[in-house]
Amino acid sequence: MKLLFLNYEYPPIGGGASTATEAILKAWREDPEVEVHLITSGVGHRYEKVSLGWSVFVHRMPIGKDIAKLHSQSIRDILVYTWRVWRFSRTFIREETRKQPFDATLAFFTVPCGFLAYLIERRFGIPFVVSLRGADVPGFSEKYDMFYLFAKPLVRFLWRRARVVIPNSAGIRALAEQTSPGQPMRIIENGVDTVTFAPDNGEKPASPVIYLSTSRLTPRKGIHFLIEAFAVALKGSSVPLELWLIGEGEQKSALQTRVIELGIASQVRFLGRIEHDRLVSYYHQAHIFVLPSKNEGMSNSALEALASGLPLVVSGTGGMQELVTEGENGCFIDPEDMVAFARVLSDLAASPERIQAFGIESRRRAEVRGWEQVAAQFKSVLGSVIRPS
Repeated sequence: MKLLFLNYEYPPIGGGASTATEAILKAWREDPEVEVHLITSGVGHRYEKVSLGWSVFVHRMPIGKDIAKLHSQSIRDILVYTWRVWRFSRTFIREETRKQPFDATLAFFTVPCGFLAYLIERRFGIPFVVSLRGADVPGFSEKYDMFYLFAKPLVRFLWRRARVVIPNSAGIRALAEQTSPGQPMRIIENGVDTVTFAPDNGEKPASPVIYLSTSRLTPRKGIHFLIEAFAVALKGSSVPLELWLIGEGEQKSALQTRVIELGIASQVRFLGRIEHDRLVSYYHQAHIFVLPSKNEGMSNSALEALASGLPLVVSGTGGMQELVTEGENGCFIDPEDMVAFARVLSDLAASPERIQAFGIESRRRAEVRGWEQVAAQFKSVLGSVIRPS
């Protein structure tokens, strides 16, 4: 099976979808039945082709990416990527077809990649599948409300032209159904590297209790709610507490200012962007993972915390319902209810027995979510849309 894979995010560019793309490609490079070509964005100013194995290739399009904004994509980035990919793909697909035609296209994100996949189908007859990642679903992020208003008809059209639409959680499917009622969909949840992300066998210090959050510092992620709740929890806690925030984003400066105003600067650490392969040590040092997002797809960070054997304190949105059961491996919170949020934080910190029990259950749930299983599901779906020769 020869596959074309479109995603403008790929390490070091992007967030969760970038991580998922890399993991799926790594799983496919062990599969002798799959040849795959990913067309993605590049940081430099030249086209690059990289081989990840004998039949897995990454083609990086130069889009003039601002290296200081690797985790966010501007409208300009997306427009330049779309134009560059369309120009490149017309020649590239013709050349590859002489060797062996592509069987199907997998597009991560409806726009722009689903749109590109549609254009490619029109030109070359290659059927396409769209994987919904979150922000491409109308209603997911307040940041894109104006875009959703104008893009919703196009999004609905592309979903109906796709052979299969794949949300990455039940929450994303429910949100997508508001745009396209009755749209057939098949959920494929995100996976996690359960070998790299695993509990630390060593004994971590019991004090201070460290809350860890790894996310972009944007309003949708709710980190401002977390800081307010943490400040309240500190006042009533019988044990020392620290909050570690990994990530960059537009809210960073405002959040740092608020931490100083609250007088908790010595208990809150802004760690900035951490390379993905260095995150393991932070999960090992932490006691509790917190993500109070207003909306999520299937959070890779939450999955990594799950695999690392941490309790999860999360808002009950998107894929969180599939990862957490209240009182078994974590707790659900309303980010805007600061008092209740703070109570959950302080109560869990005061109970090392619950932290340990929740962590054991988190790891058990992660062990059935390896990326190999996810890649196999995508392969099965893509195989089902191939036209008989």
